[in-house]
Amino acid sequence: MEQLAIELQKLPELLAEHLRLSLSALGLGISLGIFLAILSIRFRRMQGPLLAVASVFQTIPSIALLAGMLLLIGKIGFIPALIALCLYSLLPVLRNTITGLENVDAELIEAGRGVGMTPGQLLRKVQIPLAFPVIIAGVRTATVWVVGIATLATPIGQKCLGEFIFSGLSTKNYTAVGVGVVSAAGLALVLDGLIRLLELAASHRSRPLLVTALLLLAAVTLGGLSPILIPSGEKNSGSAIIVGGKDFTEQFILAELIATHLDHAGLPARSLSNLGSTVAFDALAAGQIDCYVDYTGTIWSNYMNRSETPEPEEALREARRWLESEHGIRLAGRLGFENTYALAMRREQAERLGISTIDDLVPHAGDMRLGGSFEFFGRPEWQAIRDSYSLTFGDTVSMDPTLMYEAARDGEVDVIAAFSTDGRIAAYELKVLADPRHAFPPYDAVLLLGSEVARASGVMDALRPLIGALSDHAMRRANMLVDVEGRSITEAVETLLREINTREE
Repeated sequence: MEQLAIELQKLPELLAEHLRLSLSALGLGISLGIFLAILSIRFRRMQGPLLAVASVFQTIPSIALLAGMLLLIGKIGFIPALIALCLYSLLPVLRNTITGLENVDAELIEAGRGVGMTPGQLLRKVQIPLAFPVIIAGVRTATVWVVGIATLATPIGQKCLGEFIFSGLSTKNYTAVGVGVVSAAGLALVLDGLIRLLELAASHRSRPLLVTALLLLAAVTLGGLSPILIPSGEKNSGSAIIVGGKDFTEQFILAELIATHLDHAGLPARSLSNLGSTVAFDALAAGQIDCYVDYTGTIWSNYMNRSETPEPEEALREARRWLESEHGIRLAGRLGFENTYALAMRREQAERLGISTIDDLVPHAGDMRLGGSFEFFGRPEWQAIRDSYSLTFGDTVSMDPTLMYEAARDGEVDVIAAFSTDGRIAAYELKVLADPRHAFPPYDAVLLLGSEVARASGVMDALRPLIGALSDHAMRRANMLVDVEGRSITEAVETLLREINTREE
């Protein structure tokens, strides 16, 4: 019950943001769909191409369409999510409106022309009223789709109910997942019911029912949006420092830790987690977030496109120079721990086969399955480790990092590309294999600041106590609290704050 209470505290704001995004996308999609449908009725040659284009958008996986809009727009958050959802809502509205208008009895249209109606009058007074039940069916379909798909806007930096689902899955917090799923489903059902009420009012030509439906829709909209429309009297989130975070437990903890530390120093801050790796970096470079924690190996391999394996000091020095010169980003320093990629397997299996290093693994790899995160097999690190050791696995499996460790523990995969500070390595009795050829670059956790916030008064002074303050053991323990013991992110942050305060004393 305590965990449920914590999640419900976040619900009003996330529900409001989800409603704002969904209603905005639906408003645009419905308006554009009906306009294009009317246009295609007037100009028949347009109908086939319009439906084909709308169908193509529908066939693109929703997460891919959201990512595509992010790349096209070059900004995280509301705008790319709005455009993607608008395009997703287009097909049912467009198709149903065309179908409804084309099925209006031709004799009624001729009768309208006979009494002198203009094409515009025919459309408004005959065709649209008669086609309304079919049109509204498309609108209801679009509504349910948009509300559901809007939960996928979380990885591109848009606040929504998807935060419950993505963070809950990453941290095995199924209470959060449940809150997100139930809230999204409930919102879709409520909006669908209100649109159904509007349909009944129109079909029965009932003014009282129409007024009731409109009032209920207005009440739901204003009530749902009130957390973001009405000032709360707390810190102004518009002027707050935005602390970014990627989409795994350690990053949730670090983003909250930095935001809390800034708040304690009198600098309003809020965290924006669940971002993809390159999404977070691009957002920092573009000034859409102000700071976040990254890793020298990621900067070296993914952003600098360097393939050689440097010494830790060289990686830090070169990364600092490159970030400043190419993007105006300031590397404030190491946090004190390293979270590197590492191949790991069940300790019992490793001991039975005599495997302690990646070299030892090579003869057995052909009969084994390797599990890795969704992005691992596309990263330069995988190519480096594969080529350095001439590794050839029988099969490779991409999976959510949350499930990866359990899959290794339960024997569903033989080896995983683990993260060295993950508390589940010890908890699930996994053995990390040594990397004698140093194929993996160093992965020191470093604090990155955008150019504007780096110059802001007091920010560096507030963050300086974090530099060098976190050991591998402390970070591993914080991760274990969340991933293994089921504790909250807040509790993990409090543990790290106590360690930092102890070091300062």
